[in-house]
Amino acid sequence: MSGHQTVEPICVRINDAARMIGIGRTKLYKLIATGEVETLKIGKATRVTTASLHELVKRHCTSK
Repeated sequence: MSGHQTVEPICVRINDAARMIGIGRTKLYKLIATGEVETLKIGKATRVTTASLHELVKRHCTSK
């Protein structure tokens, strides 16, 4: 064994973020525009923080 641990990404591409939460890109862009999902720019690239995706799902979960 090499001892490598899986590293969880802290930000992902738009397409990957949409796929992670099971929505389309258009809906994700609407969530970004309303501030429900946090993004950052690295050069020309836009990335979505995985923390904001987790928070979005947490906010929309219904407790039974």
